[in-house]
Amino acid sequence: MKRMSRVLMVSAVSVALTASGTTAVVAKTAGKSRATAVAPVAADLSRGQLVSATPLRTLDAEEVAAELAGDEDGAWDTGAVRYGLDTFRIVYRTVDPHGRPTTASGLLALPRSGERRLRTVSFTHGTELSKDNVASVSYGVWDQAPALTYASAGFATVLPDYLGLGLGSGPHPWMDVPSETTAALDMLRASRAAATAQGRDLRPEVLVTGFSQGASAALGLARSLQEGADGWFRLRAVAPISGAYAFRDAELPALLAGQTEPKASVIYTALTLVAFNRLHHLYDTPAQVFRAPYDHAVEGLLDGTHTGREVAAGTPDSIDALLTPRGRAMLAHPGGRLAAALRIADGVCTDWTPRVPIRLYYADGDEQAVTANTARCHAALRTRGVHAPPIDLGTPDYGGSRHLGSQQAGTAAVVRWFHGLR
Repeated sequence: MKRMSRVLMVSAVSVALTASGTTAVVAKTAGKSRATAVAPVAADLSRGQLVSATPLRTLDAEEVAAELAGDEDGAWDTGAVRYGLDTFRIVYRTVDPHGRPTTASGLLALPRSGERRLRTVSFTHGTELSKDNVASVSYGVWDQAPALTYASAGFATVLPDYLGLGLGSGPHPWMDVPSETTAALDMLRASRAAATAQGRDLRPEVLVTGFSQGASAALGLARSLQEGADGWFRLRAVAPISGAYAFRDAELPALLAGQTEPKASVIYTALTLVAFNRLHHLYDTPAQVFRAPYDHAVEGLLDGTHTGREVAAGTPDSIDALLTPRGRAMLAHPGGRLAAALRIADGVCTDWTPRVPIRLYYADGDEQAVTANTARCHAALRTRGVHAPPIDLGTPDYGGSRHLGSQQAGTAAVVRWFHGLR
């Protein structure tokens, strides 16, 4: 889940990879430019293998602070800024939702702190409708801010784009926690190799956070790390922000009842049906679940090549105008394949017992990810004997949205909490 109520202007950056994985680019920095060749890598299909690491930007601490403070939709907290940083676009090998080899991309940010061994933060982002609205290809402050905040505070910061976003091929499997988990885990592995090439070491302990859609992804990655999915990395702490952790029992009912921002409700509802249908075959034709004329357009609008503005313009202003009776019933009373998929998504709070410090950050009156999600996650973890305090961020505002504001306020709170953990 993330931003439906606003659309950011995105500066897309493209990279052409040769068959060997070698590329030469000119990376624009703040007032600087440099040409850098990336060494080729072996052509095997190992998960987490680094395909390329393309230098993007070098910023000093003052430039980081200026960029964060200069966001026209609301200044980001700069109190944790200590160092400059370098960012890299990472392309790496991973698997798709069916376990087949593919590649994905993401952003790695390394602090210019002088430390060789770095503590690592993994940040998983919220819903993006366009492939270009991710940190590895967008220089928009919203997309870059988590990397700038954590890296300038001294952490190696890893931001996976997920499958199908950034330089990834095909449609993005939205809210598919298993593929979000493998993409995030393999991004950590590739980032370790990229950091080593820069003379830096990523320490084994990973501090995991994420926002909205990425809050569920963060919990999925945390569970995977705790269960020993990697031989090097292990979980240190987890701090999700404003997630839809109870998608079936809290978020979907709120969407259908009109308790969330209207356009956000329409787009999230459409995303649920389209994205889950791609993986789980919920309907045979769009006309079964979407009313005309949207049945002819909505799947194409949600293919990752359209901007948020285009998606908003191409969808109605109410769920009743979007869904057929069958489509609404499918979401109101999930059964079969949809129910099974939702159990997996909601399992991030119900199917494991965290053994590390965990906090659940949320905003009062969140107009997109209703706070009942956090309450249900807290209750589910409590029944397993886990102390996971809900952290109330109040009513933060970013561009008129409390949901977006919770990422901004949550990032400032989480970086300070992570600093205090040793």
